[in-house]
Amino acid sequence: MELEDQWWKGQLAADIYQALRYKELKLPSYKGQSPQLNFRRYFADLIAIVSNRFLLCPSARHLAVYLLDLFMDRYDITVQQLHMVSLSCLLLASKFEEREDRVPKLETLNSLGCMSSMNLVLTKQGLLHTELLLLETFHWNICLPTAAHFIEYYLSIAVHDGDLHDGLPMTCLEKTKLYMTKYADYFLEVSLQDHVFLCFAPSLVASACVAASRLVLHLSPAWPSRLQCLSGYSWDNLVPCAEKLLIAHDGDVKEANKQKCQKTSQQQQQPGQTLYHSSGQTTAVAQYIHRPSMPYPQQTLQSIIGPAHRSTAYLNHSAASLQAPSGPQHSHTQTISATLDPKANVQNRAYQVSMHYTCAAPCFDR
Repeated sequence: MELEDQWWKGQLAADIYQALRYKELKLPSYKGQSPQLNFRRYFADLIAIVSNRFLLCPSARHLAVYLLDLFMDRYDITVQQLHMVSLSCLLLASKFEEREDRVPKLETLNSLGCMSSMNLVLTKQGLLHTELLLLETFHWNICLPTAAHFIEYYLSIAVHDGDLHDGLPMTCLEKTKLYMTKYADYFLEVSLQDHVFLCFAPSLVASACVAASRLVLHLSPAWPSRLQCLSGYSWDNLVPCAEKLLIAHDGDVKEANKQKCQKTSQQQQQPGQTLYHSSGQTTAVAQYIHRPSMPYPQQTLQSIIGPAHRSTAYLNHSAASLQAPSGPQHSHTQTISATLDPKANVQNRAYQVSMHYTCAAPCFDR
């Protein structure tokens, strides 16, 4: 349901937002008990690659992954069948979220490099069969809000000229807004990487993405009253989700620093050049979560916009980099059989969170 105008800036923004909040109250339950749960990341990446190739909007990508999560949660199906299901979820989501002329065509899909690398050929009959199965599974209701549907509404007031950066007035409001959008997009993609975020309401995930972005950008207060009033979430409501986002963020920063150090150490140091050294400041994530007025340690944005950056990995994946999961190989397209059995009860995977993560977080230069 792509809108030509930016709905969050229109006169009906409040009404549309309330309609989305009402719909999220009726979202299907998710138990995270699929036997193929360990393949979820691979198929989420597959959706992202194809989505990026056709320049689909974020809401289409997020809806596609959400449809895949719900379907996997209800059926025991083979890994090779999941290829067809994943692409069918993306097509279904793009038909709902995008204009008709932007929906991927069958011939173009089959010509993608990732399709040949997976030895996968889609057929019209196979796609129609799978899409019908998906629609019947969701009772023909795919108007399912995701965090991507809420994020722009919150970003519209995420930065204000009255905010402080490192305790001082901001010198460039537009630059701050630009960085806020980049980090919010990054955290939004982080939320796609782990099914644990499905235990939070989509509007809460979007709010936590904005709150986490304000933390790493040294903006204070971390969760101003205007955002609390707009979203309906207090800081305490956001803590569990924001903490998981920041833990993933700190892991990305560490990995990016590690890879950059390895790269520079392998090169011969030229005159006038110095080897890269990561910031020596380390802080527990929990410190900033529970003390949001404190700024994150200073570091450059480039530390995270690197190989380990989840958003970059999502949006700039090459088809050749996608590695097929270990499982039954296939030489031609398989359609989903109507005899798919609803899954038996599978033990839930608990998500363990350590409170002792330490890493310097990036920020922009004032």
